[in-house]
Amino acid sequence: MSLAIISPGRNPKVWIDALRHHQPDIDIQVYPEIHRPEDVEMALVWQHPPGYLNSFPNLKLISSLGAGVDHILSDPAVPESMPIVRIVDEKLTWSMTNYVVMGVLNFHRQITRYQADQKKKVWDMSNPEIPVRVGVMGVGALGGDVMDKLNYLGFQVSGFGFSEKTDFPYPYYSKNQLGEFLSQINVLVCLLPLTPETEGILNFELFKQCTKGTYLINVARGKHLVEEDLIPALDQGFLSGAMLDVYRVEPLPQAHPFWEESRIQLTPHIASVTNPLAASPQIIDNFNRINSNRPLQNLVNRERGY
Repeated sequence: MSLAIISPGRNPKVWIDALRHHQPDIDIQVYPEIHRPEDVEMALVWQHPPGYLNSFPNLKLISSLGAGVDHILSDPAVPESMPIVRIVDEKLTWSMTNYVVMGVLNFHRQITRYQADQKKKVWDMSNPEIPVRVGVMGVGALGGDVMDKLNYLGFQVSGFGFSEKTDFPYPYYSKNQLGEFLSQINVLVCLLPLTPETEGILNFELFKQCTKGTYLINVARGKHLVEEDLIPALDQGFLSGAMLDVYRVEPLPQAHPFWEESRIQLTPHIASVTNPLAASPQIIDNFNRINSNRPLQNLVNRERGY
């Protein structure tokens, strides 16, 4: 019984060390040097080559190396019957919430404006605070925590999702109320799971419905944003700026126009990074469950996409 780590472009050593810290005798094979594919019963993956998982005739379980699973669900070679699990870590939520709060406060207190003023040696004390009403798209564990923390700080918050909710602690808008939701806010945070329904949702038509000057924070997936629509939305005033942590192609290509756009702040997909040592116990637990007919932890619902 072997576990395969398949994460092209990433150094697997931290995961190997973390897994063996918790279970020293675990048999680990690492892509691309997998010499006993018939022994692999669990694959631990991030951005695996499409179709590659067919190499393992005795595969019983696929685990994402993070909270997201769209990179697995988008592979048509993965059988519908194959169970998929994901990482659930409180530290991921903590880090993500801190990032979003940083972005909201940056917009609210106009730090980017003052950084530009500093370079020009401009002393401008006018309008030091922008009134903020935050809308969070995606109100699961991550979105819910973001809303709780922002509410604690005194910000007005609203939520948006694709299902109906009757018992929600904040104003909530379902998919048929998107326009109403956008009209109530001036900071838009995307924390949606990536599904066929949500891919490309951040597009020019949506931006046109926003309150003029809305600030966008995308920490979900790069494919939520139609990237060629963002700068035109900024130029026409539908948006005043954006903070992006995720992109359709990562690393962001050197020739990409976002690099040179002062109204867009970029970070390299670091809003919330899985801690291998913290995540390893649940991976090993699922690894040991697959041959004992016990229910798996953090099993993905394919219909919901998470």
